[in-house]
Amino acid sequence: MTLAVRSLALTLCAAVALAGCEPSLPQPPAGSKLTAETIATQETPAALQFQGTLAGKPIHLLVHECKVYKVDPAEGGNVAWTLVLEGEFYPLPTLCIRQELTVNKGVAKVFLGRQAFGAGGCCTGNPEYRSTDGLTWKPH
Repeated sequence: MTLAVRSLALTLCAAVALAGCEPSLPQPPAGSKLTAETIATQETPAALQFQGTLAGKPIHLLVHECKVYKVDPAEGGNVAWTLVLEGEFYPLPTLCIRQELTVNKGVAKVFLGRQAFGAGGCCTGNPEYRSTDGLTWKPH
């Protein structure tokens, strides 16, 4: 195997390994009755959350690390997250550099700006999505 082929193979292997690296929520403090999702919900800025009505139903949405979650009550005053949108697949590692959530006239819009490591500008794939119910999202 030539040096160039070996270098390419190692680069691809490293990229695939890094692509699996997803940031996770920090563990709650020892003895806390709150879950990591509950603490993260409390710490998420109001601009990245929506609590209101879409399509005639109450819903709580939250944007975290360029993913959209539906937030539901859980036992003990906690909440549980359900992933409803994570954007398009990108084969190389990315970093969330910009995220927005707006709701206007019954339409939720999100901007999920992911940037490939080592690249400039924004964004990988289509960063803009819209939904009328908070559960079904379409590229915008």
